[in-house]
Amino acid sequence: MARDIKYLELLSKSFPTISSASSEIINLEAILNLPKGTEHFLTDIHGEYDAFQHVLRNASGVIKRKVDELFGTQLVDSEKKELCSLIYYPEKKLKFIHQKEKKKLDDWYRVTLVNLVKVLEVVASKYSRSKVRKALPDEFSYVIEELIHESLNDKNKNEYIYAILNTIISTGSADSFICAIANVIQRLTIDSLHIIGDVYDRGPGAHKIMDLLSEYHTVDFQWGNHDLIWMGAAAGSAACMANVLRISLRYANLETLEDGYGINLLPLATFAMDTYGDDPCECFKPKADPGETFNDRDLQLIAKMHKAIAIIQFKLEGEVIKRRKEFGMADRNLLEKIDFEKGTVNLYGTDYNMKDTFLPTVDKEHPYKLTNEEREVVTKLMYNFTHNDKLQRHIKCMYSKGSLYLVRNNNLLFHASMPINEDGSFMEMNVLGKKYKGKALFDKVDELVRIAFFEDEDLKLKDYARDFMWFLWCGPYAPPFGKDKMTTFERYFVAEKETHKERGGYYAQYKERVDICNMILKEFGLEGDHCHIINGHTPVKTVKGESPIKAGGKLLVIDGGFSKAYQKETGIAGYTLIYNSYGLLLARHEPFKSVEKAVKDCVDIKSFTKLIESVDKRTKVGDTDNGQILKERIKDLKQLLQAYRSGIILERM
Repeated sequence: MARDIKYLELLSKSFPTISSASSEIINLEAILNLPKGTEHFLTDIHGEYDAFQHVLRNASGVIKRKVDELFGTQLVDSEKKELCSLIYYPEKKLKFIHQKEKKKLDDWYRVTLVNLVKVLEVVASKYSRSKVRKALPDEFSYVIEELIHESLNDKNKNEYIYAILNTIISTGSADSFICAIANVIQRLTIDSLHIIGDVYDRGPGAHKIMDLLSEYHTVDFQWGNHDLIWMGAAAGSAACMANVLRISLRYANLETLEDGYGINLLPLATFAMDTYGDDPCECFKPKADPGETFNDRDLQLIAKMHKAIAIIQFKLEGEVIKRRKEFGMADRNLLEKIDFEKGTVNLYGTDYNMKDTFLPTVDKEHPYKLTNEEREVVTKLMYNFTHNDKLQRHIKCMYSKGSLYLVRNNNLLFHASMPINEDGSFMEMNVLGKKYKGKALFDKVDELVRIAFFEDEDLKLKDYARDFMWFLWCGPYAPPFGKDKMTTFERYFVAEKETHKERGGYYAQYKERVDICNMILKEFGLEGDHCHIINGHTPVKTVKGESPIKAGGKLLVIDGGFSKAYQKETGIAGYTLIYNSYGLLLARHEPFKSVEKAVKDCVDIKSFTKLIESVDKRTKVGDTDNGQILKERIKDLKQLLQAYRSGIILERM
C-alpha cells in the first residue's frame, strides 16, 4: 500500500488535479478505439540506400494506393503519378516543376496544395489530433492543422481555407509548405518500422541508411549477422573488423568505409602492395557492381588488399578459435591443413589442390602468427574503427533501438534462425560454461552483445563477449547465422564446389512445420491463430517458385533480394511486410530504377501486394501491445482519482 501511494504521489505531479487526471483518462480511452498504426517490416537491406529510401518514401506502395482510392477518376493516371512523385521527393520534384510550369506556377500551386491536403487528411484520420500535431513541423503546425480539420465543402469555411492557401502562395511559402506536407504524409503512413537485420555490407550506402534511421521517428532493429560484425568491430574485435574489411573489398565497396566513415585504408594498401606486388591475386578480384567502373590499376590494388586482409582474417580467427575451445570450431582452422610443397589443403580427410599457394606471410610452423607488419596494420585499422565518431554513433543507435529479437503485436521477429535439434526440440548451446536454449539462449546472447560494447570493469568478460560477437557471425548454428560453418577459405582457395557447401540447421529444414513454429512462438509467450514468426537472412528464390510464406502463414521469410548481389538468385528486388488494422500484406518489389527517373519520369517501384491474413474485426489500438500499456496507464489514473476523492492524496490547485 505504501509503495502504491508513493507511485501515485509521483503520478500526481503530472496530473495534479481531478480534472487533469479525468481528461487524460478520456483521452486514452478514446485512443484505444482508434485503428492501429501501420507497421512496416524490412530486412537484408545490405547497403542499398536508393532502393531502401524509396520504399520508405512510398511506404511499399501504400501512398500510391491511397492516392488511387482517394482520387479515382477525378485525376488521370499521369496526374496521380505526378502527385505521388511530389510526395516522395518534394524538394527535387519542385525544382523540376519550376522549369516545367514557369507561367502557370500559381495555378499549379493552388491545385496541388488542395490535393496534398486531401491526402494528408486521409493518412492523418486514423490518429489522434495530439499525435498528428507532434508530427507537424513547428513553422507550419497551426496552418496544417487548420487545413486538415476544416472541410473545403463547408460553405462557412470555404473562403477561409482558400484565403490560407492563397496567402501561402503570395508570401512565397508554397515550396516550403509543400515539402512540409509531403514529409508529414510519409511519416504518418508508416507508424513504426522494423528492420529485421543486415543493414550493412555489399551495397555502398549503409552509412546513409544509418543516417536516415538514426533520425527516423519510430524504428527498431533485430540484429543480423552482418550488423553484428560491424558492431563487433566497433566494440574492438579484430576478427570482426577483418571480416568487415574483407567483405567490403570483395564487393569493391569502399564508399561506406572511406567516404561514409573515413576509415583510413592506406596502411592496408601499403602493406598489400609491398607483400603482393607481383602477385595477380586472381582469386581475390572484387565482385564489383556492373554499374561501377574501375580501371585496371584500381582493381589490382583492391585485389591485393582483399588478399592481404583475408589472410590476416584467417590468422585472427585462428587465435579466437584456439582460446575459445568451447566454440567448437577447431575444424575451421585450415591454415594448418595446407601442404605447401604439394600445393594442397586437407579438408575433412581429402586433399584438394589450392588455386593460390602464394602465402608469404604464413609461417608453416606457426600459421596463425601475425607478422610484425600485419600486427601493425591491424593495430592502426582497429584504432580507426574504435575511435570513429560517426561509426560509433551509428552502432550506438543499433544498440539503443535494437535487440536480437522482438515480440510485438503477436509477431516474433528475429533475423535468421532458432537452434533446434533433429527431433524438433530446442538445441542447447554452451555460453560461459552454462547451457542455454530457446528464449533463454536469445536473452543471453543479447546480454553478451551489449557487454561487448558497454562493459568497462570486467575486462575478461568483455574480451569473451567480443570473441562471442565473432562467433555469432559464423559459429555453428549461431542464431544470427544458422549454418554449420562458413566456408570462406574454401571459396577462395578450392575450386571444387562441394567444399563450399554450408549446411543449414534443422530450423531451415523444418520451416514448413506448423508444430515447430507454434512451439517457438509459445516459447516467447505467443499463442493463437494470428501469431507469426518473421525472419530475413535467407533469400527467397521467387524466380524458382519459392514462397516467402511458410507453415501455412505461421512463418514469413521476407528476404527477397534488396541487395543487388542476390537479385539474380531471387528474381525480384525485395519483399516488405505491411501490418495495418485490416491485416497482413506482403509487398513484392521489382528493381528500383533511379531517383532521377522517379522525379522526372514519375517511375515508381513496381510493387505487387498480396493479402496474407485479414481480420474479422478491424484491429484497434486497444488490441495492440501499446494498447495494453495505455490500459495500465488508465488503471493507474483511476486509482489516482480514487486517492484524490478519498483524501489520501490532495489535489494541487
